[in-house]
Amino acid sequence: HQKASGWNYQPRGLERHTDSILGWASALWSLSYYSSPLLLCYLYRKGFICSSKLVPVSQYVGTVLVCLLGVACLRGWGRFRNTDYVQFITILEETKKNHTPANKKKLRCYDFDFSHWPLDFSWTEVSKHWMNTAGVSLLRPEPRLRGAADSVLHSVLSLSVFVCSFVIAHTFGRRMLYPGSVGLLQKAMRPMLQQGQAKLIEEFDGQRNKLVACDGNEIDTMFVDRRRDGGQNGQTLVICCEGNAGFYEVGCMNTPLEGKEFPFPQNEANAMDVVIQFAVHKLGFSLSDIVIYAWSIGGFTASWAVMSYPEIQSLVLDASFDDLLPLALKVMPDSWRPLVQHTVRQYMNLNNAAQVLKYQGPVLLIRRTRDEIITTTGPEDIMSNRGNDLLLKLLQFRYPKIMTDEGIRVVRQWLGASSPLEEASVYSGYEVDDDWCVSVLQSYQADRDVSFPWSVGEDMTLEGRRQLALFLARKYMRNFEATHCTPLPAIEFHPPWRL
Repeated sequence: HQKASGWNYQPRGLERHTDSILGWASALWSLSYYSSPLLLCYLYRKGFICSSKLVPVSQYVGTVLVCLLGVACLRGWGRFRNTDYVQFITILEETKKNHTPANKKKLRCYDFDFSHWPLDFSWTEVSKHWMNTAGVSLLRPEPRLRGAADSVLHSVLSLSVFVCSFVIAHTFGRRMLYPGSVGLLQKAMRPMLQQGQAKLIEEFDGQRNKLVACDGNEIDTMFVDRRRDGGQNGQTLVICCEGNAGFYEVGCMNTPLEGKEFPFPQNEANAMDVVIQFAVHKLGFSLSDIVIYAWSIGGFTASWAVMSYPEIQSLVLDASFDDLLPLALKVMPDSWRPLVQHTVRQYMNLNNAAQVLKYQGPVLLIRRTRDEIITTTGPEDIMSNRGNDLLLKLLQFRYPKIMTDEGIRVVRQWLGASSPLEEASVYSGYEVDDDWCVSVLQSYQADRDVSFPWSVGEDMTLEGRRQLALFLARKYMRNFEATHCTPLPAIEFHPPWRL
């Protein structure tokens, strides 16, 4: 279907009925695909998987496919007789031939199958064709050291774990991790996504662009240009990384504005890389003018971006976590633990904390105090929020002399506060002097001007280290009293703290 800005495309009788039939066929195919393991087991138990049964079934399937082909032809005839559709096709073909801003402005009034959208930018425009097309570099888990105790039985068990991990990762595992890639969910959310896209185009003059990453995946992006409005904020580009089942049409992109394949982490990093290349080489932003803002699982691509492009201005992570493994173990049976560990580390290694530690720039973490997704026990236990672990790992790396056992203890006490009032009580209870903390850190920075980790606090009293630990924790993390999926209000979107 096509949707023009400000009005809905209305298919006529023949097209409407044939499109409905094809839509139901597509939905039934999706259901059959996802239930195929159970369906095949059922058919096998009933004795239907044999040559005598498969031959007539294949005949029925062939007949259905021929009928669907006829329905598709009838739909094409109905569209050919619709003047609105013919006008759309004319604009699309003209834009493919002459990809001018004027033609693209006409085309963006329509929403259609993204595979037919003209190409705006490819990684080959700034990279050599002979470079590795498998993808950009990722942090890899350390290999396990083999010992003399490894027996033949252990090798066989390891092989079985490897095979099971591969099957899980390439079937339901990645669909659990990235449900937004499931066709049924996309169909269910289609009306909402169309409304969100229309809002970005009509109210914010959004520019839709199609980028092709080094692995061949096509990336759908929306760019809102505010440089011509004047003001300092208009000169900063905020790249938004959506979360689990997130879409730019209705996702975290709206926060800074108001204030087909199933992916693997490698594909996500490849997509992020081409987005940054597009921002620099086509949109004209420098890396120092780019802020990365991510929600939930989008923290992986965001942390990869700042690790790979350290000149990026700053990083904001909202409702994100340090590592996927503890969250994966939470939802799987205990008996599956070795299998889950191997699957996550080999195929879905979302190691956000390890990537953030490679970045030297400003970082802000936003923790949802009633988060029900990234907690390992439940939303009522705020200390099981994996955002806490992300903060502690970051502070321990950057300020190891401050984050000793006592520093970790007082920060944990602050993180465990059940309300803003209790949080303020913990902070004031240790008599934290903000001005003194700033002066100590600024003095250290001026004298040495070194990269992290810093040795500040090495020759300091216990009381001083406590104050600095709490001061830094409050600067690096802000609390938002909400659940995981509540949209972040524009008033809560702040640039990270700078010394």
